[in-house]
Amino acid sequence: MNVAERRGLGKGLGAILPDAATGPDMRELPVGAISPNPGQPRTRFSEAALEALAESIKASGVVQPLIVRPSGKGKYEIIAGERRWRAAGMAGVERVPVVIRDSDEADRLEVALIENMVRENLNPVEEAKACAALVEDLGLSKEELGKRVGRSRPQISNLIRLLDLPDEVLETLESGELSEGHGRAILQVPDHGDRRKLARQALKEGWSVRQTEAGARSFAEKSSSGSGRRQVLSAEEVEAISEATERLETSLDRPVRIKPKGKGLVVEIELDELEQAVDIADRLS
Repeated sequence: MNVAERRGLGKGLGAILPDAATGPDMRELPVGAISPNPGQPRTRFSEAALEALAESIKASGVVQPLIVRPSGKGKYEIIAGERRWRAAGMAGVERVPVVIRDSDEADRLEVALIENMVRENLNPVEEAKACAALVEDLGLSKEELGKRVGRSRPQISNLIRLLDLPDEVLETLESGELSEGHGRAILQVPDHGDRRKLARQALKEGWSVRQTEAGARSFAEKSSSGSGRRQVLSAEEVEAISEATERLETSLDRPVRIKPKGKGLVVEIELDELEQAVDIADRLS
């Protein structure tokens, strides 16, 4: 799906932190006056995701401001938002909105987000937004985040995946009409339109999570219409695939996708150049 459709990333840190954490004092800076944080743990970014975000920026601009700190001589260093900065450059944008903070802001944001994560009154979408901000903006690994908030790495991945749901479905999770379990069940249906239909039916008929999973399988059977292709996985299989994906990404240090194909699965490894394929082959042998 288009990266811009992910509400947690679109609304960003301001959606889950008090206004004081990001602040109203926003301004614009030239893209060339901003540089990445050399201490940012995340060093690899999906080219496909950046291209999708760049297309969104061309259409709508940079909606969520970057958070930066002064680095001297009129230059600024990114605290949060490197992905948006890279995509803005790809889109040919000359200036981007920023909020300027001091050098300790990254640590304070991380602490505030983790405190939000362990609050008992957060809904699943708010938790997913906090996870996405920590992992995708501030560069904390899913494994480290899981340790800090008492969740497994697959659980963190599954939370972030909730943000792939259509806005209409996310609103039902925010309101409590549907649960996180319902959201994971709806994610088993690949088509956004079918996800909306399934959520509406689950709401209308008061389905449990198990009933929603059965509904997801029913939608898959209708869409495949005898093609013999397996379209949907159980919640347990989805979690197992998520864990396998995380382990492969950690071992290979590359983005990995595992998806159903026929009666089996296919593993895709995202590479930027041929040498990386040779390197992985050497490591596996």
